[in-house]
Amino acid sequence: MKESLTTVMTMATIETESLWPQIEPLLARVERPSRYIDHEFNRLSKPDALYQAVYVYPDTYEIGQSNQAIALLYEITNRITEVSAERAYLPWLDMIALLREAQIPLFSLESCRALSDFDLLGITIPHELAVTNILEVLDLAGLPLRSSQRDLRFPLVIGGGPGCFNPEPLAPFFDLIAIGESEELIGELIAEHRRLMAAGVGKAQMLDELAAIEGVYVPSLYDQNDASLVLGEGAGSVGSNASSRADADINQRPKVRRRVYMGFSQNLPDCNLVPFTEVTHDRLTIEVLRGCSRGCRFCQAGMTYRPVRERSSDAIVAAVTSGIAQTGFDEVSLVSLSTTDHSHIESILRRLNERYRNTGVSISLPSQRLDAFGVQMAKLVSGEKKSGLTFAPEAGSQRLRDVINKNVSEDDLFSSVKAAYSAGWRRSKLYFMIGLPSETDADIQAIADLVNQAYNLAKDSVADNQRSQVRMTVSVAVFVPKAQTPFQWQGQLPLEEIQRRIELLRQAGLHKGVDLNWHDPRVSQVEAALSRAGREAAQLIEAAWRHGALFAAWSERFDYQQWQAAAVDAGLDLAELAERSYPHETLLPWEHIDSGVTREYLLQELERAREGLTTPDCSFTSCQDCGVCEGSIQLDVEVSRHE
Repeated sequence: MKESLTTVMTMATIETESLWPQIEPLLARVERPSRYIDHEFNRLSKPDALYQAVYVYPDTYEIGQSNQAIALLYEITNRITEVSAERAYLPWLDMIALLREAQIPLFSLESCRALSDFDLLGITIPHELAVTNILEVLDLAGLPLRSSQRDLRFPLVIGGGPGCFNPEPLAPFFDLIAIGESEELIGELIAEHRRLMAAGVGKAQMLDELAAIEGVYVPSLYDQNDASLVLGEGAGSVGSNASSRADADINQRPKVRRRVYMGFSQNLPDCNLVPFTEVTHDRLTIEVLRGCSRGCRFCQAGMTYRPVRERSSDAIVAAVTSGIAQTGFDEVSLVSLSTTDHSHIESILRRLNERYRNTGVSISLPSQRLDAFGVQMAKLVSGEKKSGLTFAPEAGSQRLRDVINKNVSEDDLFSSVKAAYSAGWRRSKLYFMIGLPSETDADIQAIADLVNQAYNLAKDSVADNQRSQVRMTVSVAVFVPKAQTPFQWQGQLPLEEIQRRIELLRQAGLHKGVDLNWHDPRVSQVEAALSRAGREAAQLIEAAWRHGALFAAWSERFDYQQWQAAAVDAGLDLAELAERSYPHETLLPWEHIDSGVTREYLLQELERAREGLTTPDCSFTSCQDCGVCEGSIQLDVEVSRHE
């Protein structure tokens, strides 16, 4: 069992100056010491700022350095007068062990100071499997794990990111959680925090006043025991017991509404850090589009990042030109949830290809929409490097694709494959899911049939002497029901049934030239258990951390037995948490978080899924009345989608 560092490290041992003299001798004893050194190209530094924030990604440097949210917060905060921002990442196991042995707290990258020395400590919540890493960050920094145990001697600990749309499993560990997009929220939060610090108010009053900022959720204002709001009038069910409060009026419950940044189309970040070591996405990344209105019913991001906003062609080309000049990268990735949905993507690709012709710079898209990838698109994204293409049919049969509202057909896949391999591509990856609602064995067999047809078409699309170069990889994920989606009321299939279906696919007769990969269903069970739980899961997370669960998203580090033991300690059952369904009339543990998409729309989409009916993309048809686009927001969206 892990012993908390806060039990052996007192505040007196946490230095308020650079820890570099203590850390430098450790670097020769760890792999990749470049993870822990400063002075990357284009890094920012404001050591004399009156207010200092540090943003932490709860994974290794090479994972976190590729995270756009940290980079964005870093730049925005450093623009504020008298305010600085630094970065920190979770060290790898070897450095963690050395820091604990020497009782050296977790430190920031820029000034190498203890995280406890900052005014604000922001931690990204990227996904469910990062939860124990977050506790490791807090403990390694010498901070008590729970907000209730931290007073004003400690930094204000805030969370944010994609994992916040069901914040309850992590709620007790954060002082507050930022819901939604942070471009404007972070400046308002820092300004108010500075004012309250200067006024000398206590922590309870400070959190109460910070809760008035739109998009700020303060968990301590929600009682963990009886799951009711502590604010008096309008109290409603919100916490771990929410599923049992069928008599509560959902419409009367106070909610925290997601922040939406409507200045997205006008402003691009221009701080492009160049790491000393190779990172996961070792390239220049430019976010060209935010949001997605395709309406895939399994996709949390597609629901929670609405409305769609896009940047202009001129702004994107200028950002790429500036970024290449600043960094020297030879690859640019135009990223978004669905980059080929940008209304001017072909024009952007043509301009960039012309600008960087014969320079060795390649322009790539992270994934391609099957119904938007034709011959012309294949030529535009091919460039000089043809490493591989990624397509996501998600399901093998058209019936099941209609259930999940994946509005693509097998003809879309075949035309995309033909266009890609005819244009010179020789490798591709196809993504599918197993365990989707209403899935049958016939749907599993349909995956193999669809892939084999696509593979044969790929071989037929190349010259005879190149047929042996054709490769196709099939990656299969296990369906995990997510909060804020139409499938949020659904449970995951039992572990044994998922394993049976994976074996069925393995025996389904895939072509020998097709490589099949699948996610460990035990990992997906833990993810599902955490994705729709209430605050009772905080005990599970802390117990798992004490059992040594760390870097659970790394396949070589995941230990199912640790999570099973933690569930026993917490008095919970992983299978029950993952498989439970919620009656439609009950309040869900996360329904005090308002993503903008209404409960009525999600239930309507769930019913359409059961009927096998698709819902068209509102970007190309009329509004589907999801609840996001209202008044001025709708106007801004319309403006941003046209040049």
